[in-house]
Amino acid sequence: MIMKNERAIGLFIVVAGLVILLGKLGVFGFIGRNFWPLLLLLPGIALYALFYARITPSWSLMPAGVLTVYGVLFSITNIWGAGLMRNLWPILLLGIAVGLLGYGAVERRRPEFVYPAALIIGAVSIVLLAFTLLQTGIIYVLAVLLILGGVWLLAGRGSIGRGRGW
Repeated sequence: MIMKNERAIGLFIVVAGLVILLGKLGVFGFIGRNFWPLLLLLPGIALYALFYARITPSWSLMPAGVLTVYGVLFSITNIWGAGLMRNLWPILLLGIAVGLLGYGAVERRRPEFVYPAALIIGAVSIVLLAFTLLQTGIIYVLAVLLILGGVWLLAGRGSIGRGRGW
């Protein structure tokens, strides 16, 4: 008859052996290399959930916004290469703006500086992001979209405007 302590020790030994084996096979390295952005994303989402469950105060939306945006950004750069940070770094500022905007939207006392700060930081982030993206191949995509939009307006303007007396 096996004692409970012997079963617990046996289970511990089996788990320790599995952990060592998986570590030697590189499973933990793979998980660490590929899923580390979840260490930012999941706490950010959890803070949002805790706030909307009325467990945490409104100021918790500031780190929630920052962590969530940073988690998404680092997930993107982790999937498609860290070289993307050369062009996507303004999103770091956008994370701060999202956090401030979330806090300002729900805070009852409505601090005077929050909305202007969020809008200024967000606008600076978007302008800087536009400049960095325009230096890449996305300028060609933008040019094609502008051409297609212009052709659509020119073609659509003639058929729509006739019956309305423009």
